[in-house]
Amino acid sequence: MRIAVGGIHTECSTYSPVLMTIEDFCVLRDADLLGAEYFNFLDADGIEHVPLLHARAIPGGPVSRQAYQTFKAEFLAKLEAALPIDGLYLAMHGAMNVEGMEDAEGDWISAARGVVGSDCPVAASYDLHGNVSQRIIDQLDIFAAYRTAPHIDVRETMVRAWSMLIETLRTGRRPGVAWAKVPVLLPGECTSTEDEPAKSIYLGFSSFDAKPGVLDTNLMIGYVWADEPRATACAVVTGVDKASALKAAEEIALQYWNARKSFGFGPQTGPLEEMLDIAERATTSPVILADSADNPTGGGVGDRADVLRALLARDWQGALIAGITDRPAVEACFAAGEGASLALRIGGSLDPASAPADVTATVLRLDDPGAPAGRQAVVRVGGIEIVLSSRRRPYHNIEDFQRLGLDPKAVRLLVVKSGYLSPELAPIANPNLMAVTDGVVSQDIANLASNRRARPTFPFDRDFEFTPQAKLSARWDAVAGPAD
Repeated sequence: MRIAVGGIHTECSTYSPVLMTIEDFCVLRDADLLGAEYFNFLDADGIEHVPLLHARAIPGGPVSRQAYQTFKAEFLAKLEAALPIDGLYLAMHGAMNVEGMEDAEGDWISAARGVVGSDCPVAASYDLHGNVSQRIIDQLDIFAAYRTAPHIDVRETMVRAWSMLIETLRTGRRPGVAWAKVPVLLPGECTSTEDEPAKSIYLGFSSFDAKPGVLDTNLMIGYVWADEPRATACAVVTGVDKASALKAAEEIALQYWNARKSFGFGPQTGPLEEMLDIAERATTSPVILADSADNPTGGGVGDRADVLRALLARDWQGALIAGITDRPAVEACFAAGEGASLALRIGGSLDPASAPADVTATVLRLDDPGAPAGRQAVVRVGGIEIVLSSRRRPYHNIEDFQRLGLDPKAVRLLVVKSGYLSPELAPIANPNLMAVTDGVVSQDIANLASNRRARPTFPFDRDFEFTPQAKLSARWDAVAGPAD
């Protein structure tokens, strides 16, 4: 049996003015896809995996229409060339926005369904911060999403979706998908599965999975920084019994709705100046401060210098900022060389709304992996060291610092562009603070511009009633009986 594999995976803030282009994506094709660590679980007796195209990018602004159409055309051409196939597995994120388009994943998955036909089972794996629509659900037979945030079950989730597809092909028993919208839209920083009430909700899914007729249960938190009609939370259930799947979806949806007012930020959180006051008084280290609204892994631009300017105003000593995206500044550092001092404008290279910092900096270290877009520079301004990057990227792993000869444990204050801290940084934070800063992924959710979202939606609206009403996918609804 032959299973084709591909997809597109990114997350897009509609508040960002910076479009994502082809160059922002890491693209796996053909044999490189199957050889990648990301997909090396694709191994099952009697199954031939047919690699197509998988495009993945760090979250950012909307994807340019040209980039999306280029990837989609190549993916569909490869899919058509792969026919006949017995199944299709799509590794998606779910929060992509394409300029001038509604429901980009709905467009991608519908186009794939149009190629493979109605008889081919299609499975998809999603990030729990993806946005789902009826159009998406209607194309799928199998759905699985992450159950952890921070995401430590990416591979496990992909395996869940793929394994259900394998089982479908081997048994001939076709599952279906049911879902129930929940008019709640909270940021991931308020809904971490390491904190209550999300922790208990997600831990309870194993009991739902064990119910007769249910295969896999999910709660989609959704992506709050997409001002689009499909942006909402929802419960999504894969099952083989319609009534059981509908009931599970409604029960999960109701759990989330009933808990909506209990969610809050895990770390101590507040305005930037208040968090810096706390950091100044701290007698432990490293204090790790998350610059939340410029977090590139949440769709932030990554070029804001707000925290740098605030630290300079305080004449802060012993801080490390990692990092600020500023390719012109990196190129200036490379032109000057290690050890040089130079006048440097840091920040605001991508987002016109981002105010730069004009400083005199000393170049401490240069990192050149071979491509200009991968270059990094470490500079010192007074008592502050700053990592500058040519491309938008996070500094969330210890190796990111070690490559540059930096020890995040040895500084008084570490500033990272992040929301909740990564699994590698969280254990060393002493303490962890999160600043509600300015940027395109602001944590001031209630005051986000909301022009196109479905209303009412909590927390934009607070006083309204809701009762979950689950629906089947059009594919499953058209099938007589509990399953195909």
